[in-house]
Amino acid sequence: FSLASIIFLLLFAPFIVYYFIMACDQYSCSLTAPALDIATGHASLADIWAKTPPVTAKAAQLYALWVSFQVLLYSWLPDFCHRFLPGYVGGVQEGAITPAGVVNKYEVNGLQAWLITHILWFVNAYLLSWFSPTIIFDNWIPLLWCANILGYAVSTFAMIKGYLFPTSAEDCKFTGNFFYNYMMGIEFNPRIGKWFDFKLFFNGRPGIVAWTLINLSFAAKQQELYGHVTNSMILVNVLQAIYVLDFFWNETWYLKTIDICHDHFGWYLGWGDCVWLPYLYTLQGLYLVYHPVQLSTPNALGILLLGLVGYYIFRMTNHQKDLFRRTDGRCLIWGKKPKAIECSYTSADGLKHHSKLLVSGFWGVARHFNYTGDLMGSLAYCLACGGGHLLPYFYIIYMTILLTHRCLRDEHRCANKYGRDWERYTAAVPYRLLPGIF
Repeated sequence: FSLASIIFLLLFAPFIVYYFIMACDQYSCSLTAPALDIATGHASLADIWAKTPPVTAKAAQLYALWVSFQVLLYSWLPDFCHRFLPGYVGGVQEGAITPAGVVNKYEVNGLQAWLITHILWFVNAYLLSWFSPTIIFDNWIPLLWCANILGYAVSTFAMIKGYLFPTSAEDCKFTGNFFYNYMMGIEFNPRIGKWFDFKLFFNGRPGIVAWTLINLSFAAKQQELYGHVTNSMILVNVLQAIYVLDFFWNETWYLKTIDICHDHFGWYLGWGDCVWLPYLYTLQGLYLVYHPVQLSTPNALGILLLGLVGYYIFRMTNHQKDLFRRTDGRCLIWGKKPKAIECSYTSADGLKHHSKLLVSGFWGVARHFNYTGDLMGSLAYCLACGGGHLLPYFYIIYMTILLTHRCLRDEHRCANKYGRDWERYTAAVPYRLLPGIF
C-alpha cells in the first residue's frame, strides 16, 4: 500500500459504495446513467444528492438495536450457555501466536449467534409481525449512513486506543505515516476487557451475520413487488448462505487466517466490515429486486453446480491443510500419504523453528487453490443475475483483485520467512491460482 493508494482508498471507497447504491435507487442499477446524466448536464451532483434518502430516526434506532444485539450475543452468550446448559464446555479457542509472542483466546460462538438471530427474524417477521421482512430494503440507504458512522467511529477509536491505552503495546505497529496507521491499524488485537476482541467481532459480526438477513429482505421485497421470488434470487440466497454458514461452522479455522493472524485493526477492517461487506457483497440480491431474472432450468442448474463445486474445492482445500497440520502429516490425502517440503525459519526472538508446506491434494494443484474455489462461487452469484447490467459483476471483479493481492501479500511474507525453502516449494507447485495460467 503506497501513500497514494491509501489516500485514494480512504477518499473513494465510501464514494464507490454510495455510487453503487445510489445507481440502484435512482437509475435502476445502471452504472453509466448517473455519469452520463452529469456529463450531459441533465443532472448535477447536487440533484442526485438531493434525491438520496437521509439518515432517519427509524434507521438509527434499527441499526443501534442491531449492533447492540450482536454485542449482547457475542459477550453474554458464552456465560448463558455455561449457566443454563449442563455439560457445556465452552467454545474457547486459541489464536495464532502474535509477533510479540502473545496467544489470544477467543470465545467462538458465531454459529449460535447466527442461528438465534435468524430464528428471531423469522418469528418476528412472519409469526408475530412486529416488522415487515422488507424492513432492511425499505431502510437500505438510511442504514448506509448509520453503518458509515459506526465504521469511522470504531476505526478512529481503535487508532486513539493504539496510541493511548493499547491492549498489547508490544504488538502495536507505528509507521510514522498517519494515513497508513489509520487505514491499516496500529493495534494487532485491540480488546476491551478479557474477551471482547474488535477484530473477531467486526469481522464476524455484525456485517456477516446480516449478510443472509439482507438477502432474505431482498427476496421478501421481490415477492412484495412482483408476487413471486425468482429462481435467481433463490440461487443467490442459497449459495451465499452456504458461504456464511461455512464461515461460522468453521469459525475456529478462521482464527488461523490472514485477517486474524497478520492484519492489524484499522479502517481497512473496521469500516470495511461495517460498510463494504454488507453493502457490496449483497449487490446481487439488490440488483434482482430492481431487475428480476428468471433463469432457464439448465442455466439455473449449471450455476448451482458451479457454486457447489466452487464451495467443495474451497472447503476441501482448507480441510486438507487443517488435517495435515493437526496430524503433522500422519494422514491420507486423496488416498495417499501426503508429500511436503521441509522448511525452517527464525522467529523474532532468534529461535529456529521447523515447518512443512503441503504439496499434495489440492495444494499440489496450485498454491492458493482454496481461493480458486472461492472465485468459482463468487462467479456463480454474479451469473445468477444474467447479463443485463455490469453492476452485479462487481463482486467477482473485486474478489479477483482482492484474492490475487492476498496471494501476493502472503507469498511475499512467506518468501521472507522461509527463504530458499520457499523457492523449493514454488518450484514444486509453480502456479498460484490457475494451473497452467497463473
